[in-house]
Amino acid sequence: MRSPDELDQVPWAELSHAYGSAEDVPELIGALYAARAATVDEAVHELFGTVLHQGDVCSASGPAVPFLAHAARHGTGRPVDVLLLLAMMADHEPELVGSARWERGPVSGVCVELCRVLPELLPCLDGADPELRQAALRVVAAVADLLSSHLATEVTARVSELFERDAVPEVRGDALLTLGALTLGALGRAPSAFADPLPEVRLAAAVLAAERGGPPYPPEVVEAFCLDGARPPWDMPWADGRTLDDRLTRLLARDPDAALAVAARWIAAGDQGSRGSWLAERIVETWRDRELEVLDLLLAALPHQHDGPTAHLRTIAHWIERLPAPHDTLRDTLFAHAATDPSALLGLVRARDPRALDLLSAHSDPQLLAEAARLMPTAADRLVPLIRHRLATAADLHLIAALPALGEPARAAVPELLSCLHTGTRYAATAAARALGRLGDPGPEVLHALATATHSEDSPLRIAATVAHHRLTGDAEPALAAFRELLTASPQPHWDADELSSLGPAAATLLPLLEPLLTARDHTRFAAADAHHHLSGSPTLATPALATLITPTALGLSALRSLATTGPLPDPLRPTLRALAFSPHRLTPDDPLAPTGGGHTDHQLRTLALSLLAQ
Repeated sequence: MRSPDELDQVPWAELSHAYGSAEDVPELIGALYAARAATVDEAVHELFGTVLHQGDVCSASGPAVPFLAHAARHGTGRPVDVLLLLAMMADHEPELVGSARWERGPVSGVCVELCRVLPELLPCLDGADPELRQAALRVVAAVADLLSSHLATEVTARVSELFERDAVPEVRGDALLTLGALTLGALGRAPSAFADPLPEVRLAAAVLAAERGGPPYPPEVVEAFCLDGARPPWDMPWADGRTLDDRLTRLLARDPDAALAVAARWIAAGDQGSRGSWLAERIVETWRDRELEVLDLLLAALPHQHDGPTAHLRTIAHWIERLPAPHDTLRDTLFAHAATDPSALLGLVRARDPRALDLLSAHSDPQLLAEAARLMPTAADRLVPLIRHRLATAADLHLIAALPALGEPARAAVPELLSCLHTGTRYAATAAARALGRLGDPGPEVLHALATATHSEDSPLRIAATVAHHRLTGDAEPALAAFRELLTASPQPHWDADELSSLGPAAATLLPLLEPLLTARDHTRFAAADAHHHLSGSPTLATPALATLITPTALGLSALRSLATTGPLPDPLRPTLRALAFSPHRLTPDDPLAPTGGGHTDHQLRTLALSLLAQ
């Protein structure tokens, strides 16, 4: 260790931390010896943002280690936080040790210095404060894989003694976890630890066994998780910033059968802190085909939610559409809450339960109406008046976009769409122009409004208006002129391939402008390829461009849909499709906040990949 008297022996101005020159580090370290607690607090806060910043270390971090170690032992306050700072600064991936990347990186210097001063930090394992002992264990665990054999033997003996004798359960649990980090130290103890009278020790033993054995976890491990993990474990972070609870959750996320068994037990025991519910949600977000099991668990957890059912009802509403036939208990529970909770009503809509129609008029949320229009188009006569009323007060994009799917009854909403076109935001006006074109009502007022919008200086509105005008009149020239300007713009703006394709053979003259865009980036490449195929009738140029975009993303889904229309699939694409179709994991996350059912990208990718592979 080095005392603050030696701080001036380090060329700090030549070193750097997260915010530039490290010349202020001596002042920060010196403040750890201040008499005023507020001064120490501020210094600790600053050090956590400079020599360590969001998990990264800098050139000044290694030289700071011996001084921070001295402060942990002899400073005037916050020794626990200083020890945690040291542990987090030394966080590293063991498999990188010895590599060129390791030798070049500043974390190797931190670890070398921490191993050097570790013997002088070991007395912290005997500190009177249990949290000090826990923090010291985290320092040991951070560099456990880097210790010399002699030091590892000494450290293992000290930690083993702590595990055997400490009076605080959390310290004993942390000691066992630290022995696990010391490679062989816990191998002989973990089996007997499952029978320990302390739940903290049993839980630590189960975590170690799961980490070493991997999934599927044996019954004794799952049982320990059920019994001893139901209440939130102690929350002091380890070197990687994760708590024991984080480690437990990550382990359970790797074994969905074990995780759902554990979640069921935790929920049955009262769902303390919503831990069982949260675990169940994590599983359905990570693994495919678990929706029914998870929604049933969330139903069972509803009575235990002290803050009300809304959060759980929102999750149920998101996933219920994935069930082929939601059972009566699920739908009846949603109905029981639907009059007072919009999330429950949204779930009822997505369950296609006709009882939802009777409740929609009492709710002003446009998402509810948009979803009802998407999923219950046969109820257009009831939905269109509600949508018109809502559009009369506010131009909502999702409601505007939902109208064409409601067919002939939606033409009654033309006055509201015209109002949105004239007075709405640029986005609402663009959506209204598209909807007017798709509704197919070529009345003089509509044609005049669209003709006026074709001269707009806003490119998306101009495109939408010219395409709508073509749909209603057959006159493609204004749209062709707008697309010529768009396709030659630099940089390329975002544009909709469907709008260009809807022009049909008249747009064939634009093919030479599309071909250079087949090698453009991402969305532009997709739009150009999709439009080129539809306009030319040939997949020759489109297929290779689309194939490069097939990834588990929303853009990949669009490309896959387009590729499904081009004819035989390229053989090199089949392994990618098999991965999309048969992975047990979700390959792209669902978006619970997606407003109109667009959040199930993974399901759509999987379904389409299966369909294409069957051709």
